[in-house]
Amino acid sequence: MKNKFVALGLILLLAGFLRFYDLTTAPPSLNWDEVSHGYNAYSILKTGQDEWGESFPLIFRAYGDYKLPVYIYTTVVSVAALGLNDFAVRFPSALFGLLSVLFTYLLVKRLFKNELIALLSAFFLAISPWHIFLSRPAFEANLASFLVIAALYFFQLGLTKRWFWALSVFFLGLSVHTYNSARVFVPLILITLFCLYRDKIRKGMKQRKKEAFLSLVILILFFTPLVASFTSPEGWARFRWVKILDQGAINRINMARGSSNLPKPLPRLIHNKATYFSLAFVRNYFSNFSPKYLFLKGGSNYQYNIPGQGIIFPVQAPLILAGLYWLFKKRKLKEAKLIFFWWLLAIVPSAATQENPHVLRTILVLPVPLVMASLGFYQAWIWLKKQKIWQYLLILSVGLVLSFSFLNFLKDYFGSYRENYSWAWQYGYKEVAEFVREKGDGYQKIYLTKKYGEPHEFLLFYLKWDPARYQHDPHLYRFFLADWYWVNSFDKFVFLNDEEVKEKAIAEENSGRSLLITSPGNYGEEWVKLETIYFLDNKPAFEILERGFNI
Repeated sequence: MKNKFVALGLILLLAGFLRFYDLTTAPPSLNWDEVSHGYNAYSILKTGQDEWGESFPLIFRAYGDYKLPVYIYTTVVSVAALGLNDFAVRFPSALFGLLSVLFTYLLVKRLFKNELIALLSAFFLAISPWHIFLSRPAFEANLASFLVIAALYFFQLGLTKRWFWALSVFFLGLSVHTYNSARVFVPLILITLFCLYRDKIRKGMKQRKKEAFLSLVILILFFTPLVASFTSPEGWARFRWVKILDQGAINRINMARGSSNLPKPLPRLIHNKATYFSLAFVRNYFSNFSPKYLFLKGGSNYQYNIPGQGIIFPVQAPLILAGLYWLFKKRKLKEAKLIFFWWLLAIVPSAATQENPHVLRTILVLPVPLVMASLGFYQAWIWLKKQKIWQYLLILSVGLVLSFSFLNFLKDYFGSYRENYSWAWQYGYKEVAEFVREKGDGYQKIYLTKKYGEPHEFLLFYLKWDPARYQHDPHLYRFFLADWYWVNSFDKFVFLNDEEVKEKAIAEENSGRSLLITSPGNYGEEWVKLETIYFLDNKPAFEILERGFNI
């Protein structure tokens, strides 16, 4: 008993260290979504309204991507406690990443009644590149992942103990207002749970009517707004950008239909939205099981994994296969079916979108592959129980290879990845804001390029701009174009498209001193350079210049 708690404590210490160490500089800077979370949380804290002046919204307009509310409201707490800064924005994600490790242990122990498998599952998740990568930035998906893991644990607890089903439904309800993938996955997993445990659920509902009623009320309270959002443009905003059947896909369907030499009505029967979507969905779905993706190369987005490295250690691949084989052998067990269907269903939301396989959109898969690896390791240990030397060789070989892979990941993550891909994290905006804070008062106009995306939000965040002042700023000019809200100015700041900087910074010039913050070399001879801000690979990110006029 004592050794169990010591092992779990060490695993949690390791998990906490890997998620909190150097949190504000690895990843190298906040991206535009993170500063949006932070500033909207700050605005709620100070005014009870988001940056658009909406009082306690259930969905945040932000840039027009309509962010779900739970992570932002969670960030209100951390900002209130820690101030508006990088650490406060990322703290909830790191904390819930740590708690995911704990609840993975609790869930797996509950499912399989085996201490070693539970500890191994928690350990594998603690050192997982996939989970570490997504636990450190302020990703709503990571919070949703924790909520799902915790909800499944409380559901299992509720099979034998009172009131935990209501808590399970509460956590699942929160998850669907945290991340869009959960809006598809959670209804599917609820149906799966009912099918697997229907006898126990029916019996429990009859014996615990008050708990059943409370669970139903919670379900209605959380899922009614979900249904309502599916009928609103705001609820579909994010999906419109990533859906398979975008305008480009429709154009390709029409072109294929028009160029077909088949007799009518075959072109229409073959080339249509249903066929296109079905084929793309199947292709996307199975791409998420690709060994190349999982173990060797990872995804294509530089913010979700180290380019060219898998999201699961290669040494765990045979362990996962062994675990999958064990689950198949035990397929009549409800617990085996739950683990199996969890992975299958968690892929569905991502498969209905572009850019597959996708590391972030499939985070709800976790910790399933690592639970399978733990099951596989345990089964290999059992198979070799009569040959002690082989058991020790198993531990030694897996331990050495896993240690080497893990240390190599840490070296790259905190070293070369941070340096080589700082541009992918919009590095430099914080340094720009610091320059503006120190010297900006001496300028009547400050021009900034939009090249790296949403400069206004970074200024609002790092300058700790008064939200009430921003909401009622007479110089605030924003407009809607191409499913996005663009900000062209507020206060004395003017934001310009990069290709327009040379022309408009001059055309809009007024008497007095002006500051220009632009991409390298993107300015005329009339400007005098003051400073260059570099990415971490020493390539120039911004050049800061001034121009003075006699009044």
